[in-house]
Formats: sequence, C-alpha cells, structure tokens
Amino acid sequence: MFVDSHCHLDRLDKTPEELSDVLNFARNRGVEHFLCVSVSVKDFPAMLDTVKDFKDVSVSCGAHPLHQEDACSYEDLLQMADSDDVVAIGETGLDYFYSAETKAVQLTSFVDHIKVANKLNKPLIIHTRDARVDTIELLKQHKDPSTLGVLHCFTENWEMAQAAIELGMYISISGIVTFKTATELQDVVKKIPLDKLLIETDSPWLAPVPYRGKPNQPGFVREVGEFIADLKGITVDELAKITTENFYNLFAIERTV
Repeated sequence: MFVDSHCHLDRLDKTPEELSDVLNFARNRGVEHFLCVSVSVKDFPAMLDTVKDFKDVSVSCGAHPLHQEDACSYEDLLQMADSDDVVAIGETGLDYFYSAETKAVQLTSFVDHIKVANKLNKPLIIHTRDARVDTIELLKQHKDPSTLGVLHCFTENWEMAQAAIELGMYISISGIVTFKTATELQDVVKKIPLDKLLIETDSPWLAPVPYRGKPNQPGFVREVGEFIADLKGITVDELAKITTENFYNLFAIERTV
C-alpha cells in the first residue's frame, strides 16, 4: 500500500463529491493515507473544513515561502498548529528561484516555523529551491536535534540531500523524477537510503509521466513509486512498504489499515 506524503487536496478545485471520487480512485490504486499540506495559514481553517470527513487524510499547518502575504507571527502559528489534528509544521522553507525579493521575510518565517516545530515536537515539511546554503544553515542553527522533517519535492543535488539526512531529514520525491530531463535527480534518488525516502504527488501540480501536463491527483503516486522502484532495483511492493513505514514513523500517525 502507498501513501501520498504531500498533496494539496484543498487546491484541487473539486466539489466535496468530486474530491471523494478522487480519493476513492487513489484508494482503489492502493493509496491508504494522504497528507494534505497547508500553504497558507489564512486558508488553514478552510483546508481543515475541506478534508474533515476523510479519516485517512492528515493535515499540516504552515505558510509556503511563496505565500508570505499570508504569513503569520510565531505566536499565531504556534496557536494554530498546537492541535492534535496537525501532524506537521509547514510547508515552510525558502524559494529564491521564484521570489528572491522576499528573502528577508522568508528567512524570518522559516525560523519561526522551525521554532514552532521544536516547541510542539512535530516534524517540518520544507520547500527549498535555489536556497541550498541558507536552508541547511538555518536548520543547523535553529532546529533541535530531536526535531525531524522532510525536504519535499526534492530537486536539489546529492550533497544537499546528504546534509539534510544528517540533520534528521527525510527526502521526498515527486513526479518530477519521471521526467526525461530529470537525469540528475534520478541519480540522486539512486543514492538516497531507503529508510530516508518518501514519495508524493504534490498534487494538483507536477503530474508524473504518463499524465504530465494534466492536473495531478493522489492516485498518481503509484506511478512515482513504480518509477523509483525501478531506479532502486527493488519491487514496487518493497518500495511501497518501506516508504509507507517511513511516513508513519516520521509523522507519528497511527496506522489504521
């Protein structure tokens, strides 16, 4: 059984009935759990309302580095994230590729998220793009050794992956790995230890081959898993079992399946 360790169900632009169909499609393809990841603290209550009826959907709380207009104070984030419903802090992080002009605000927000994760003993979900040095340095400076996390939708180099793993991070791979142009990422994936690997869709974006160019959905995590299993030289069942166990271990979620 698979897990989609990172999706945005509230961004799929579906009615409740359509969202139920999307999740049933994924379940029928062997996906047993979904982590719906927050990108905007302002929209967090609405996200919760979207997924409240699905027992196999967990949620995070945080502000994406490209949504700094929706950022909040450390105190407000702490208050919202201090709930049994919230299994992780984020997504947070740094993105200098799309929004270098907001670097100062991103740095402050990232540190606040790290401190909230430390305080609540919840893992971090980190987005990082073109910010390798700052991402690792801020984790080194502010993250408690016991605080775990994941670099999601990873597209950086092996050196960064190694540094993150040494700091207690998992590495999550999306459908990008299936793209013909993703040869460097494919080489990185071959090196990632299986006990530090997660898979995701990041839906509704970044649909894997053969769905590239279409809206992504959690059921397509199977294609991500199949591709990575082939890269790693193991069976799909082995890849699914390992990444699913990693997911439950990282996010401290009780498995009900």
